[in-house]
Amino acid sequence: MNDYAIATVIPPRGAAAPVERRARSGVVSLPVPQVSASRASAMRYGLARIDASGRVADRAILTTLGWSSGDSLMITVVESAIVVHRDPSGVFAVPAAPYLTLPAVVRRRAGVRAGDQLLVAVDATCGVLVIHPLAALDTMLVSYHASLLGGEDRDGRTE
Repeated sequence: MNDYAIATVIPPRGAAAPVERRARSGVVSLPVPQVSASRASAMRYGLARIDASGRVADRAILTTLGWSSGDSLMITVVESAIVVHRDPSGVFAVPAAPYLTLPAVVRRRAGVRAGDQLLVAVDATCGVLVIHPLAALDTMLVSYHASLLGGEDRDGRTE
């Protein structure tokens, strides 16, 4: 995702104008909450494919996190998300090639297969990488969108 796409999603800083809605007795102004564009962490997002060897095709991950060849990593699967961070007691290591390689046991536990597209979320401030298979992202978004639409899922059933 480029900076232009990010800038179009995040609202500009400053006070938001009130939303006006016509009522029978006249105009009613509703306050609009101000959304801050600044965050405590420096998150970066991307989409990457994983190959048959477990390599995640996004070299920028290691650059953003400052990881280098031989660094020990802790890789944990939490539900379907893969959480990776540098840890001296980690049993995995950053390979010599500028890629992140996910071991087969991790891929199996997370349900990730060769060719799958992944959402890569990097928190450079904390030095953490979270990888989500797109199927998990779909589940999260369906649930979130249902909450926005009054608690109904795709079939119109209330949860």
